[in-house]
This record gives sequence, structure tokens and C-alpha cells, in this order.
Amino acid sequence: MRTNPLIIILFGAVLLLASCRQKEQPQTLQAAIEHLMDSYPEARLQDIYKSFYQEHFGPGHLITDTAMVRHYLYSELSENDVSCPLYYEPTGCEGRFVRVFLSAVADSLVSAEELLDAFVRSANEFQEPQTEWVTEWSEIVRTIHEGKIAVEGFVEDEPALTEAAKDNQAAHHSRAYNAAYHPHYRIVRRDIFEKEIKPKL
Repeated sequence: MRTNPLIIILFGAVLLLASCRQKEQPQTLQAAIEHLMDSYPEARLQDIYKSFYQEHFGPGHLITDTAMVRHYLYSELSENDVSCPLYYEPTGCEGRFVRVFLSAVADSLVSAEELLDAFVRSANEFQEPQTEWVTEWSEIVRTIHEGKIAVEGFVEDEPALTEAAKDNQAAHHSRAYNAAYHPHYRIVRRDIFEKEIKPKL
């Protein structure tokens, strides 16, 4: 019995589509943490905290003084080496927000004003998740411990970060992370990024 070539083509297309859809699904928590550590071997626990905190809270606060935010952005662009092999990366596990690196502006792919507008709207239109941050953080800590994920200084850094999580406190990147990777980016909500910025990259 001969197989209709059209059926084979259609079946292959269905498999390809399913594969693409599967790739769009959120990573598991452990896979996301392992990917972060593989990408940034110098990262410490507070850098993991920061990535997932940004996914939970977005840019972090309502922006009322756009002029000051603009000043900080242009100062950062003029005073620092913002070159980076990446133009963007998702935060946390599900990528509800995206870090857009200033290299995208330096390479003239996105204007500073476009990035500023996306950043401000991401902050001012943010709706906090129903899950408490300390609950999410506790699950991250448990995953690192049970998954035996190697994170430098985990035992020393965990208690203070867990206390910070109880009060929804933010964290800076670690000194080791800053020294190794010189991060310069702005946080943008995923839907704004996909529609307005990603097509330019």
C-alpha cells in the first residue's frame, strides 16, 4: 500500500508545529535555575534572587518622574561600556518580563526613547501576581537544595535573602556578577517586548 506523500507532509507539519509550541512552554524551575548558572557561572544566590524577583515584580515600582529615569538611562549609555553579546534575555522561569540590554540601543537597533517608553509602561501597568514572593522564593531555595545545583555561597547567603523575601525587598547583583558581566539593561513586560522591541532585534 502506497502512502500518500501529502499525508506525510501534513504529518510532518503537525509534528513541527507541536515541537514549536512545546518550546514556547515555560521551563521547569530547576531547568531555569540551571540555565542561569550555566550562562553566568560567577552568579551567586542573590543573582538568582534578582532574576526571579524581576519576574515577580517587574521593574519594581511606579515611575512618576520620567525625566529622572531618562537622565539615568542616557547617563548609563554615555558613561559605561554597554557592549554585550546578548540583546535580551527572559527573567525567572516563565519570562513574564524581559531584560533588554543597552547594547541594543548602542547598536542602533532600538532607540533610547523606545526602550525608555517600554520600560516606563512596564512599570506603571504592572499587576502583581497573587502568589506571595516569599512563597516563590522558598520554592526556589528548595529546588536548588534538592536539585543539588551548585551555587557559590549558597549556605552563607540564603538566610539573609530569605529574610529579605519576607519583606518583598529587592536585591542588587552580586559583586562577582557585576565584575564578570557588567550588566546594563532595562526590564520590559513580555507582551510589550514581543510586539514593539523584539521585531527590531
